[in-house]
Amino acid sequence: MNQWKFFDIFVIGLMMFSIFFGAGNLIFPPALGQEAGHNLLPAMAGFLLTGVGLPLLGIVAIALQGGHYTEFISEKVHPKFAMALLSILYLTIGPLFAVPRTGAVSFEIGIRPFLSEEYMELGQAVYTGIFFLCTYYLALNPSKLVERVGKILTPILLAFLAILFFRAFGSPLGDILDATGHYAIAPFAQGFQDGYLTMDLLASLAVGSLVVNAIRMKGVSDNLKISRLCILCGILAVSLMAVIYGSLSYIGATSASVLGHSPNGGVLLADAARLFFGTSGGLILAVIIAFACLTTSCGMVSACAWFFSNATKNGIAYHRIVLFSSIFAFVFSNVGLTQLISISVPFLVAIYPNIIVLVILSLFARWIGERKAVYRCAIAFTLPFCLMDGLNAAGIQIQEINYLLSQYIPFFGIMLGWFVPALTGTVIGAVISCFQKVSAPPAIRMKDL
Repeated sequence: MNQWKFFDIFVIGLMMFSIFFGAGNLIFPPALGQEAGHNLLPAMAGFLLTGVGLPLLGIVAIALQGGHYTEFISEKVHPKFAMALLSILYLTIGPLFAVPRTGAVSFEIGIRPFLSEEYMELGQAVYTGIFFLCTYYLALNPSKLVERVGKILTPILLAFLAILFFRAFGSPLGDILDATGHYAIAPFAQGFQDGYLTMDLLASLAVGSLVVNAIRMKGVSDNLKISRLCILCGILAVSLMAVIYGSLSYIGATSASVLGHSPNGGVLLADAARLFFGTSGGLILAVIIAFACLTTSCGMVSACAWFFSNATKNGIAYHRIVLFSSIFAFVFSNVGLTQLISISVPFLVAIYPNIIVLVILSLFARWIGERKAVYRCAIAFTLPFCLMDGLNAAGIQIQEINYLLSQYIPFFGIMLGWFVPALTGTVIGAVISCFQKVSAPPAIRMKDL
């Protein structure tokens, strides 16, 4: 196929969007808007950078490595580090955080509003039990779910969101209030950090090879053209996500004066839908969100099971990992959405910057070549500050070290202390590599799938 039509790019872009768009994409922008208030623009700029820009870079990085990012990290950094980092990554987007969040979000938005407080815990247990039973069944053979339900679900979801946004902009819920919390002090940095919560950069490393395969199945074999098409499809997908994020955050910003400050974005979105459309709107939203979250849950459980079944020495059976993941996700989903989000933040703060550094460096693999010192020094300088930020986010603060670092490390006070050390490590690695014998790389390191 020498020339692609816009429709071909649109189909792959929509598939990419459907892979990324899940529970977190719906609940975090409204919560951000509610807290950011008049500081909505700088807060959303930070959020879009990590919630939209980085996933696009992740897709490009995967394309440049032919979908074999595990092998890339193993080669450039260290096999044991790659195994540890990717194990944490897949557990994060799998049974520990992202997958339980799909069950919790669909319950918060779709079921909680119709239950009395007396039956809330029982209702959540029953609902999430059914939800993850369906996840287990569908994850055993997820291709049909993605092919059939995904193509139908995504347009319906987009249509409903378009109606919701039209109503929100045409008849706002209320006035925009002043910013609260960290959004009043450092809105861009807080939005940047909250973009971690979507977990889309982590997911891009898990599902990026699907995009490469989809383009190859369309008849494209040229490696450079695959890279360009990935970028075009990715731009389409993330542009759609950016519009949705901005609209959801506006709903959140205009809701505080009417709804007060909601405990999480799921409750906020459900309350806003009922105010706009009444009970029927809540029911429609409940059904769509349930299927959207189920599709995401199935995909992430499948990706996690695939990774660990191939990574373990004895080759644990795929179906067993799917079963264990579904059980763990069921248990964790019942701690509550607000608690689940608070527990996940320290882990994401600790792991995300390392993935950011690796993804950005891999985009320059053509010029870095076999200079492994660049990757290793960058990670060695980044990792300690990520761990400190993770401890601080978990409430485990070592005051003396925090004070010392805040005095000498730029941006440490806003949990971006890893940024300058990462640059420093990259430069030091480049200098060290000048004294090492390295081989020249090919123009683009793309392996055959």
